[in-house]
Amino acid sequence: MSSINPEFLLQAYRMGIFPMAMEEGEIGWFSPDPRGIIPLDSFHVPKSLKRVISSGRFNVRINGSFGDVIDGCAEREETWIDETVRDSYLNLNGRGYAHSVECWLDGELAGGLYGVAIGGAFFGESMFSRERDASKVALVALVEHLIKRKFILLDTQWTTPHLKQFGAIDIAKSEYMKLLHEAIAMDVSFV
Repeated sequence: MSSINPEFLLQAYRMGIFPMAMEEGEIGWFSPDPRGIIPLDSFHVPKSLKRVISSGRFNVRINGSFGDVIDGCAEREETWIDETVRDSYLNLNGRGYAHSVECWLDGELAGGLYGVAIGGAFFGESMFSRERDASKVALVALVEHLIKRKFILLDTQWTTPHLKQFGAIDIAKSEYMKLLHEAIAMDVSFV
Protein backbone atom coordinates (compact mmCIF):
# COMPACT_ATOMS: atom_id res chain seq x y z
CA MET A 1 0.00 0.00 0.00
CA SER A 2 1.51 3.30 -1.07
CA SER A 3 0.49 6.54 0.58
CA ILE A 4 1.75 10.04 1.21
CA ASN A 5 3.46 10.46 4.58
CA PRO A 6 0.64 11.78 6.83
CA GLU A 7 2.77 14.42 8.57
CA PHE A 8 4.01 15.69 5.19
CA LEU A 9 0.42 15.80 3.89
CA LEU A 10 -0.88 17.69 6.93
CA GLN A 11 2.00 20.16 6.70
CA ALA A 12 1.15 20.75 3.03
CA TYR A 13 -2.43 21.63 4.02
CA ARG A 14 -1.13 23.99 6.70
CA MET A 15 0.80 25.75 3.91
CA GLY A 16 -2.22 25.95 1.59
CA ILE A 17 -1.09 23.08 -0.67
CA PHE A 18 -3.04 19.93 -1.59
CA PRO A 19 -2.31 16.84 -3.72
CA MET A 20 -4.00 15.36 -6.79
CA ALA A 21 -3.06 12.28 -8.75
CA MET A 22 -1.97 13.11 -12.30
CA GLU A 23 -2.50 11.09 -15.49
CA GLU A 24 1.12 9.96 -15.49
CA GLY A 25 0.62 8.27 -12.11
CA GLU A 26 2.50 10.97 -10.22
CA ILE A 27 1.16 13.17 -7.43
CA GLY A 28 0.81 16.85 -8.31
CA TRP A 29 0.76 19.54 -5.62
CA PHE A 30 -1.45 22.62 -5.99
CA SER A 31 -1.98 25.99 -4.34
CA PRO A 32 -4.35 27.97 -6.60
CA ASP A 33 -4.38 31.75 -6.79
CA PRO A 34 -7.14 32.82 -6.51
CA ARG A 35 -8.41 30.26 -4.00
CA GLY A 36 -12.00 29.05 -3.76
CA ILE A 37 -13.78 29.22 -0.42
CA ILE A 38 -17.35 29.20 0.82
CA PRO A 39 -17.75 31.92 3.47
CA LEU A 40 -19.66 30.17 6.24
CA ASP A 41 -21.51 33.34 7.27
CA SER A 42 -22.98 33.83 3.78
CA PHE A 43 -23.64 30.21 2.78
CA HIS A 44 -26.73 30.09 0.55
CA VAL A 45 -29.20 27.18 0.40
CA PRO A 46 -31.43 27.28 -2.71
CA LYS A 47 -35.19 27.10 -1.94
CA SER A 48 -35.65 23.83 -3.82
CA LEU A 49 -32.88 22.25 -1.74
CA LYS A 50 -34.47 23.51 1.49
CA ARG A 51 -37.58 21.52 0.50
CA VAL A 52 -35.50 18.38 -0.08
CA ILE A 53 -33.82 18.78 3.32
CA SER A 54 -37.07 19.40 5.17
CA SER A 55 -38.61 16.31 3.55
CA GLY A 56 -36.19 14.16 5.54
CA ARG A 57 -35.57 11.99 2.48
CA PHE A 58 -31.91 11.46 3.33
CA ASN A 59 -30.36 10.21 6.54
CA VAL A 60 -27.16 12.21 7.11
CA ARG A 61 -24.19 10.66 8.93
CA ILE A 62 -20.67 11.79 9.70
CA ASN A 63 -17.75 9.36 9.32
CA GLY A 64 -20.07 6.38 8.91
CA SER A 65 -18.38 4.96 5.81
CA PHE A 66 -15.35 7.08 4.93
CA GLY A 67 -13.76 4.61 2.48
CA ASP A 68 -17.02 4.18 0.57
CA VAL A 69 -17.30 7.96 0.19
CA ILE A 70 -13.82 8.18 -1.34
CA ASP A 71 -14.70 5.31 -3.65
CA GLY A 72 -17.91 7.10 -4.64
CA CYS A 73 -15.94 10.27 -5.38
CA ALA A 74 -13.54 8.27 -7.58
CA GLU A 75 -16.39 6.70 -9.62
CA ARG A 76 -16.13 9.01 -12.61
CA GLU A 77 -14.53 8.90 -16.01
CA GLU A 78 -11.73 11.30 -15.07
CA THR A 79 -10.61 11.25 -11.46
CA TRP A 80 -7.67 12.59 -9.50
CA ILE A 81 -8.24 9.96 -6.80
CA ASP A 82 -5.88 7.03 -7.35
CA GLU A 83 -4.82 4.32 -4.87
CA THR A 84 -2.10 6.53 -3.39
CA VAL A 85 -4.56 9.36 -2.78
CA ARG A 86 -7.20 6.94 -1.45
CA ASP A 87 -4.78 5.28 0.96
CA SER A 88 -3.42 8.65 2.12
CA TYR A 89 -6.87 9.95 3.11
CA LEU A 90 -7.86 6.65 4.71
CA ASN A 91 -4.71 7.07 6.81
CA LEU A 92 -5.71 10.65 7.74
CA ASN A 93 -9.21 9.42 8.60
CA GLY A 94 -7.72 6.84 10.94
CA ARG A 95 -5.72 9.63 12.61
CA GLY A 96 -8.80 11.84 13.05
CA TYR A 97 -8.01 14.45 10.39
CA ALA A 98 -10.08 13.36 7.36
CA HIS A 99 -13.86 13.16 7.62
CA SER A 100 -16.87 12.28 5.53
CA VAL A 101 -20.44 13.56 5.49
CA GLU A 102 -22.77 11.01 3.94
CA CYS A 103 -26.35 10.92 2.72
CA TRP A 104 -28.08 7.57 3.00
CA LEU A 105 -31.32 6.56 1.31
CA ASP A 106 -33.05 3.30 2.18
CA GLY A 107 -29.87 1.93 3.73
CA GLU A 108 -27.71 2.72 0.69
CA LEU A 109 -25.01 5.39 0.37
CA ALA A 110 -26.61 7.95 -1.95
CA GLY A 111 -23.91 10.60 -1.92
CA GLY A 112 -21.52 12.54 0.21
CA LEU A 113 -18.28 14.41 0.53
CA TYR A 114 -14.97 14.21 2.33
CA GLY A 115 -12.21 16.53 3.37
CA VAL A 116 -9.54 17.33 5.93
CA ALA A 117 -9.97 19.29 9.18
CA ILE A 118 -7.10 21.10 10.87
CA GLY A 119 -7.98 23.55 13.63
CA GLY A 120 -10.88 25.69 12.40
CA ALA A 121 -10.25 24.94 8.72
CA PHE A 122 -12.02 22.31 6.64
CA PHE A 123 -10.48 21.51 3.26
CA GLY A 124 -13.17 20.05 1.02
CA GLU A 125 -11.70 17.41 -1.26
CA SER A 126 -14.48 15.84 -3.30
CA MET A 127 -18.19 15.07 -3.41
CA PHE A 128 -20.44 12.69 -5.31
CA SER A 129 -24.11 11.83 -5.83
CA ARG A 130 -25.80 8.61 -6.83
CA GLU A 131 -29.20 10.16 -6.08
CA ARG A 132 -30.35 13.65 -7.04
CA ASP A 133 -29.38 16.30 -4.45
CA ALA A 134 -27.51 13.87 -2.15
CA SER A 135 -24.15 15.68 -2.33
CA LYS A 136 -25.90 19.04 -1.93
CA VAL A 137 -27.64 17.85 1.22
CA ALA A 138 -24.25 16.61 2.49
CA LEU A 139 -22.73 20.05 1.82
CA VAL A 140 -25.50 21.79 3.76
CA ALA A 141 -25.00 19.34 6.64
CA LEU A 142 -21.24 19.99 6.53
CA VAL A 143 -21.70 23.77 6.73
CA GLU A 144 -24.17 23.46 9.61
CA HIS A 145 -21.70 21.19 11.41
CA LEU A 146 -18.75 23.53 10.79
CA ILE A 147 -20.69 26.52 12.12
CA LYS A 148 -21.77 24.56 15.21
CA ARG A 149 -18.15 23.51 15.83
CA LYS A 150 -16.96 27.15 15.37
CA PHE A 151 -14.89 26.63 12.19
CA ILE A 152 -14.05 29.75 10.20
CA LEU A 153 -12.74 28.37 6.86
CA LEU A 154 -14.33 26.09 4.27
CA ASP A 155 -11.74 25.69 1.52
CA THR A 156 -13.12 24.48 -1.83
CA GLN A 157 -9.76 24.79 -3.65
CA TRP A 158 -11.39 26.22 -6.79
CA THR A 159 -14.83 27.66 -7.43
CA THR A 160 -17.17 25.89 -9.83
CA PRO A 161 -20.61 26.88 -11.11
CA HIS A 162 -22.00 24.13 -8.84
CA LEU A 163 -20.34 25.64 -5.74
CA LYS A 164 -21.12 29.24 -6.70
CA GLN A 165 -24.85 28.58 -6.18
CA PHE A 166 -23.99 28.08 -2.48
CA GLY A 167 -21.97 31.29 -2.24
CA ALA A 168 -18.48 30.07 -3.17
CA ILE A 169 -16.10 32.90 -4.02
CA ASP A 170 -12.51 33.35 -5.14
CA ILE A 171 -10.12 35.20 -2.86
CA ALA A 172 -6.52 36.26 -3.44
CA LYS A 173 -3.91 33.82 -2.20
CA SER A 174 -2.55 36.43 0.23
CA GLU A 175 -6.00 36.83 1.81
CA TYR A 176 -6.46 33.05 1.85
CA MET A 177 -3.14 32.51 3.65
CA LYS A 178 -4.08 35.00 6.40
CA LEU A 179 -7.42 33.25 6.90
CA LEU A 180 -5.74 29.83 6.78
CA HIS A 181 -3.19 30.72 9.47
CA GLU A 182 -5.92 32.12 11.71
CA ALA A 183 -8.06 29.00 11.19
CA ILE A 184 -5.41 26.34 11.77
CA ALA A 185 -4.33 28.02 15.01
CA MET A 186 -7.82 27.58 16.48
CA ASP A 187 -8.48 25.05 19.21
CA VAL A 188 -11.65 23.45 17.80
CA SER A 189 -12.34 19.95 16.55
CA PHE A 190 -14.51 18.41 13.85
CA VAL A 191 -15.91 15.66 16.07
